[in-house]
Amino acid sequence: MNRRRFLAAGCGCCAGLVPGVGFGQSDWAAPARFARPDAASDEGGLWAMMDREESRLRRSPFTLRDAQFTAYIQGIACRLGGEHCPDIRVHVMRTPFFNASMAPNGMMQVWTGLLLRVENEAQLAAVLGHEIGHYMARHSVDQLREARSRSAAAQVMGLFGLVGLVGQLGIAASMMSYSRDNEREADRIGLLLMHKAGYATDESSKVWRDLQLELKERPDGGARNPLFATHPAPEDRQQELATLAATFQGGETNAAEWQKRVQPFLRDWLVEEVKRGQHEETIALLTRLARDIPSRPEYLVARGETYRLRGASEDLDKALADYKTAVAVEGVPAEAYRGLGMIQRLRDQPAEARTNLLRYLELAPQAPDAAMIKSYVEELKS
Repeated sequence: MNRRRFLAAGCGCCAGLVPGVGFGQSDWAAPARFARPDAASDEGGLWAMMDREESRLRRSPFTLRDAQFTAYIQGIACRLGGEHCPDIRVHVMRTPFFNASMAPNGMMQVWTGLLLRVENEAQLAAVLGHEIGHYMARHSVDQLREARSRSAAAQVMGLFGLVGLVGQLGIAASMMSYSRDNEREADRIGLLLMHKAGYATDESSKVWRDLQLELKERPDGGARNPLFATHPAPEDRQQELATLAATFQGGETNAAEWQKRVQPFLRDWLVEEVKRGQHEETIALLTRLARDIPSRPEYLVARGETYRLRGASEDLDKALADYKTAVAVEGVPAEAYRGLGMIQRLRDQPAEARTNLLRYLELAPQAPDAAMIKSYVEELKS
């Protein structure tokens, strides 16, 4: 399965936020921590499978090896998990897709594509709370047991195992999606966990609203996504989530802390997003982020790069506009000057192109493409 088809299948496989019916605030209590099952039991065998996958996960080149940032995400998960905190082990994985998952043994994956898309802690908590809800309700144990009975465990590893198996996620999505009842229960639990942890539950519907902006840019409008095949229409789901969240009052988003924490990784995540090659979805994402967080020129530069690479009618003009707006903001990434120079070189504006490419080299002398840009600068002398 190629990456284009993977995104169509996998975007909501594990981290879908599915609304349920109305509920009160005190009719559910978190279960006690789960004891490790006997190794000889059926469930013990499932845990052993996940333990082996987690060992591989720790060695994966996709793992984001930043102890401080991982501890920060772990702290959010623990804030939600409460008594279950000692059993939750977060692994942040460098892959540019929207996803999070939690295995029966407590192994949780959080992908950087999800972290790029959420705008505050509360939005991330909405997704992690949902996954912890599946864990507390033991849905993943039931699903793994059923999958193994169908001799399909290898594909299931794409959900809970090594990111190197990411290409199997589209296959797994169709066979591992939770039932409507499971999703309703996990959503209900997730909102309760958010509220108990002090997060603003109304942020949960915003995650779904924002994801829709990308899905609707697909040629099929997102209609073929497995997320839509077994659940209500996207607009209905967003509204129902908002209605459920209104059961609760107050809570915080921790937006400023979130923005500070992700800043060191933002440019790398944006480069990976642009490289996905899903230009329409990426433009929708970056347009939303540039609107909501206007102080960050990185979003404009990444959108400019996406326009430049797509190269459709008027795209170069749109790219130029983004680059020029970005360079007027303090802390603009060097790539803005490279983008300006490349378009000006293409449009036979040698003086302007040379000035901007030299500025790029000044700001990023060790860039991987520095040798190529230097050759362009020499070419533009004549």
